[in-house]
Amino acid sequence: MHLITITPAQPDSKAGNRATAERWKSLLETAGHSVEVVTEYHGEPCDAFIALHAWRSVYAIRQFRETWPGKPLIVALTGTDLYHHQYEYPDDTRYSMSVADALVGLHDLVAHDMPPGFASKLVTLYQSAEGPEALPAPQADLKKGSFGVCVIGHLRDEKDALRAAYAARLLPEESKIQVFCAGKALKDEWRHKAEREMTENPRFHWLGELDKTSTRQLMTNSQVMVISSVMEGGANVVSEACRAGLPVLASDIPGNVGLLGRDYAGYFPVGDEQALAELLCRSETDPRFLATLKKQVGKLAGRFIPEKERASLEQALHLAMQHCSQRR
Repeated sequence: MHLITITPAQPDSKAGNRATAERWKSLLETAGHSVEVVTEYHGEPCDAFIALHAWRSVYAIRQFRETWPGKPLIVALTGTDLYHHQYEYPDDTRYSMSVADALVGLHDLVAHDMPPGFASKLVTLYQSAEGPEALPAPQADLKKGSFGVCVIGHLRDEKDALRAAYAARLLPEESKIQVFCAGKALKDEWRHKAEREMTENPRFHWLGELDKTSTRQLMTNSQVMVISSVMEGGANVVSEACRAGLPVLASDIPGNVGLLGRDYAGYFPVGDEQALAELLCRSETDPRFLATLKKQVGKLAGRFIPEKERASLEQALHLAMQHCSQRR
């Protein structure tokens, strides 16, 4: 099939949605399809259309559905679609969901957070990541003798990106924890916050936006990863951590619980730096707790392999074609 995928993220962007679009292109081409990734759509012909973002891609979705009413449409639901846009912009977001022949959700709890009546169109897809064999060898710690904690993701409100830094302020003086934050500040406000935090907090280091190799090196050198988001559709960085065997301390939001499972031991209440500080301290000082987290992410690693992600994409295509044929 000839497929067109639309994403709001530009070709040079390191945003997660661009990475997802390019990864899906590679996986689908491996399965024998031809895939074009675009940021604008004007009715060009294709055998099926895949849209990342229900709300941000609504104009392209409307254009495709009106131009090609008999062709299959797949819409991938992001965290902002599920936890913000369907309430802030309900007409556009729900329009995209309603005209889709298949919906892709990125964690186990998506069905609970969708409007009623859409579950029959839902395919759960776990984003994949490369395995530990692709990781670089450990290097000397960025700060010698430290217990490295990494935070990976652009600095924006949804990520609550400085929560680990605030938690690090509450640690006992003897703690060796150092927090290394990798990500681009999407607004000046976040850049100022990160720069100010570095001047006031000796445990915090903002590294800016890193390339793929440097990000993997950071993960290799870290003992724990923190994902403190207030909303997530199913973050690929969680997949990467599980595949790397890197323990995760995660905010207890559906997007994290839906990937790590309800029985995962490393959750803290969203926005609660005191609870996160306690988890950080326990990770540093209690080898059994850290081993438990490592064992749990290790057991989950097999869920995030490329072959399974490709199979889920094929499942979504099959469901979309099936639903499309029923509409005719």
